[in-house]
Amino acid sequence: MVEIDLRNYSGIVTGGASGIGKAVVKKLLTAGAKVIIADINEETGKETLKELAGFKDSVDFIKTDVTSKKSVDDMVRFTKERFGKINYLVNNAGINIPRLLVDPQGKEEVTEEIFDRITTVNQKGAVLCAQAVVREMLKDGIKGVVINMASESALEGSEGQSIYAGTKAALYSYTRSWAKELGKYGIRVVGVAPGILEPTALRTPEYERALAYTRGITVEELRRTYESVSIPLKRVGTLEEVANLVCFLISDLASYITGTVINISGGKSRA
Repeated sequence: MVEIDLRNYSGIVTGGASGIGKAVVKKLLTAGAKVIIADINEETGKETLKELAGFKDSVDFIKTDVTSKKSVDDMVRFTKERFGKINYLVNNAGINIPRLLVDPQGKEEVTEEIFDRITTVNQKGAVLCAQAVVREMLKDGIKGVVINMASESALEGSEGQSIYAGTKAALYSYTRSWAKELGKYGIRVVGVAPGILEPTALRTPEYERALAYTRGITVEELRRTYESVSIPLKRVGTLEEVANLVCFLISDLASYITGTVINISGGKSRA
């Protein structure tokens, strides 16, 4: 079996203190990479650092608001000062607030504030981070990699989560467009689109309550739908499986992969 060796790589995982991001951080460290965890939640970030004490020379944390250019610039500066270069960026930070386009009951309808919050984090944040990181890659002559964390809902759509799905669809286009712009510099851009996974920080009781409401079912019925969806492999995915894919795509083993989004959903469909 070919082992992924990332000992000469250093970079950033946004939203790296929990969920998919945390799993990616752990896998990157195991592969020998140096990692900056960039997350808005300082408490969770510091707790994650403690968990990774065995890798203390290879990992650090900086509180980052991906919607703020200054915060993103500080994140990039911190990474360069800590590790000297940036070989990769995992654009993973994101939020999801289930809401209906129109709710006849007037309870859980998309508001302008919620729309702005989701799109600012999921789209603007990805743009700001990629822009700041790629600028440094070009300055240093590094043939780096940008990974955009999309979702299979981007193409399928998702009842009660149209704004979230729309922002993830935007990442499909960003991935293809940026790959065309940056290929001449040897910089690759690849998207990853997870399907239904084991519970993450996104699947909170409030999230499940709101999503169940938008679909006119109970939370218990919602949880059963995770099992009834057509997944040929007959199980949900694990965070580690997504992390494995991200590490592969960052490595030289994926040196000819760019401008595409790879679905990792066990073959899931609505059929």
